[in-house]
Amino acid sequence: MQPPVLSPYQSLMAATPVVHRSVQVDGRTTHYWEYGPSDATQTVLAVHGFRGDHHGLETIAAHLTGVRVIVPDLPGFGVSDPLPVSDIESYVAWLTAFHATLGLGRDAVVLGHSFGSIVVSASVAAGLDTRLLVLVNPIAAPALQGPRAVGTGIAIGYYRAGAVLPKPIGLGILRNAAIVRVMSIAMLKSHDRGMRRWVHDQHDRYFSAFANRTSVLEAFRTSVTHDVSEYADRIDVPVLMIAAEHDDITAVPEQRALAARLHDAELVVVPGVGHLVHYETPAPAAAAVLRRMADTPARPGRGRAAKAGRPAGAGRASRATATKASATEETDA
Repeated sequence: MQPPVLSPYQSLMAATPVVHRSVQVDGRTTHYWEYGPSDATQTVLAVHGFRGDHHGLETIAAHLTGVRVIVPDLPGFGVSDPLPVSDIESYVAWLTAFHATLGLGRDAVVLGHSFGSIVVSASVAAGLDTRLLVLVNPIAAPALQGPRAVGTGIAIGYYRAGAVLPKPIGLGILRNAAIVRVMSIAMLKSHDRGMRRWVHDQHDRYFSAFANRTSVLEAFRTSVTHDVSEYADRIDVPVLMIAAEHDDITAVPEQRALAARLHDAELVVVPGVGHLVHYETPAPAAAAVLRRMADTPARPGRGRAAKAGRPAGAGRASRATATKASATEETDA
């Protein structure tokens, strides 16, 4: 493979401390990376999207100045061991156990990008406690319904073929460089040549780092058969949604509908970008997270007991707001 393309955020990344660690979670190894100062008073646990690994959230981590950011490779992706079955219940059990193994409490902010937004939302709905849930490019609506249903069906066929064909052919299809590049081009919105070259290089390097064909097929099925709206009624912590103006996977009206269903949600729409906020516009995304973290102090308890007996949906959307992030992006040559 060719030498890596220089990141637009190279100097910021070089100035950000990073440590690679691993831990046993239910008998399987999860690799994770800690960014930022080890003695930071605030921690963010960040979960990346489908077919990616921790590299995808490095730029947001670097922009969260002064915060310790923990980014694991999802089981079955990057270098983490796969789960026996990659369904949503297994991902929830893994994240909950990983959170506990690291000794994280409710003060740790939980963040998820894309497929990671489903994993973290399901986990919080199941009882994982956090003072703030952050969803970047959240999957806010079902992928098997509406205008994306046909494309989703085609993608299901692609992953199924990759899993059932003879191994050399199946892996060749799943890791085909041309197909990966088409996916990358479809998601990119930036016209900056340097940015485009770097994002394509990131996908070329890390988009095919999965443990086996079964894991990637099961994870894809999980990603398209679940969405954040499925868990909205059971999420009772403050939520920051960072959506994108031109996201082809979940449009802004669907993001607004999800925000209205959540008990306490703020929706920030980043202009001029699509599903790759974490690559193309990490600075405004991180700025929104830092601002909301400052405005969301730790709570004495989860608060679910205090709301016991409240009718479903009572008070929902009472604090939902929508703001627009700045399109200005600072890059370091």
